Amino acid sequence: MRLTVGRSTSDIEEINSFAKWLLDLGEGNVGGPNDGEATIEIPQDLLIADASEPIASLIDLVYPSILENVNNHNYFSERAILAPKNDVVHEMNDRLLSMFQGEEREYLSSDSLCPTEDANSTQQRIYSSDVLNGLKISCLPNHRLVLKVGVPVMLLRNIDQRNGLCNDTRLQVKKLYNRVIEVEIISGANIGSCKCIPRINLIPSNRKISFAFQRRQFPLVVCFAMTINKSQGQPLSRVSLYLKQPVFSHGQLYVALSRVKTRDGVILLILDNDRKHTDKTTNVVYKEIFNEL
Repeated sequence: MRLTVGRSTSDIEEINSFAKWLLDLGEGNVGGPNDGEATIEIPQDLLIADASEPIASLIDLVYPSILENVNNHNYFSERAILAPKNDVVHEMNDRLLSMFQGEEREYLSSDSLCPTEDANSTQQRIYSSDVLNGLKISCLPNHRLVLKVGVPVMLLRNIDQRNGLCNDTRLQVKKLYNRVIEVEIISGANIGSCKCIPRINLIPSNRKISFAFQRRQFPLVVCFAMTINKSQGQPLSRVSLYLKQPVFSHGQLYVALSRVKTRDGVILLILDNDRKHTDKTTNVVYKEIFNEL
């Protein structure tokens, strides 16, 4: 309803049609009623058509003329590549980071067992620094953080909520120092403010890890691309959805596709098990969730 204000009749019809398709997708009614995991067909106009260089096409569609827009914070705040899993996100971020000009700066974390962990000599040998350095955990920066001036990053912890430094806030790197990183806020209510991000001690809350360890690192991650879960609450105008693997939890596909304001703001690249283009993907909707709404 908000998007139809001041639009022409043809635009309103297109917006309403897209909204209805999204609603049916979110309720599990696309391709016929279903409950749980269902295979659905995506309209052809929403798919990457280039079979020779699909990844390059995906990047160009969401980040056209990227090097000419380094100083435009609105450019990075309004667009993103989305994927269900972190490994694909890291792959896309590394590729886009390599396209950026300028010298890269490497920051290595200091990892150790928490002081509260009653570790004996055997545990100390098992959980050595090399082992801890190799752990890659959601919502925790990697041991090796590589940045360049101008790249967009995302904050992974609440540091100063009053001044806009909240978890999932998008930032742009302005200067790289030894002990702090100067950034400009490009999302939220404090857009344009420059802040300095220090290294902090980060303790993962993942219950699958049977021991407590801490990582001292800058709470940042490169975010040309982000997971679908991280995109919740992010208002975007241009989204590329890369489904190297299908979504795996309730409502993920709906969340990804509903980040944009118009139908022409989203494009999908879907690969099957043989890494070939396809127009079919998985939609996960468990309808019992809606019973008490």
